[in-house]
Amino acid sequence: MRRFMKVSRSAYYDGLKRGPTTGEQDDAALSKMIQSTFDKSRATYGTRRLKATLSVQNRTVSRRRIGRLMREAALACKTQRKFRATTNSKHHQPVAPNHLDRQFVVEKPNQVYAGDLTYIPTQEGWLYLAVVIDLYSRQVVGWSMAEHMRTKRVNDALLMAVWKRKREKGLLWHTVAAANMRPIATEPY
Repeated sequence: MRRFMKVSRSAYYDGLKRGPTTGEQDDAALSKMIQSTFDKSRATYGTRRLKATLSVQNRTVSRRRIGRLMREAALACKTQRKFRATTNSKHHQPVAPNHLDRQFVVEKPNQVYAGDLTYIPTQEGWLYLAVVIDLYSRQVVGWSMAEHMRTKRVNDALLMAVWKRKREKGLLWHTVAAANMRPIATEPY
């Protein structure tokens, strides 16, 4: 046992009997203060704001120590995502008429497809996903994903849906494409 811990047997057992040190007691009290302040902030305060709040309470603590105590208590602050507009509604291009007119109940499959475009944050940047759904079954029948948002994403998703489902004549395609793309709202295909 001594070989791994580099502590004498008597010091080890003495430490078990001794109880928490003043540093450990201080950490426990500080941890309670951090937990309380963190909860009041609704889990939005990180080490910088916690340090500032604690200094107002006349408690000088380093950010590194606050970070260590937060990790030990499994506290992680919520980060707000930056708003990113993906739709360009200010254009002078023609908009297709809305043939669907919010009638989302469909009588049989492959009559009406609806599509949308969204973005997904990843560690390597944004991924853009275009999805096509059959409104009868609510199944995803086509999709396309890439690191850029271009009209090709929506077209590729529709082509996948048409290729997989062998569309019938009179298929209604309802979507509004995003940023800097011409809206493709409801066009019979």
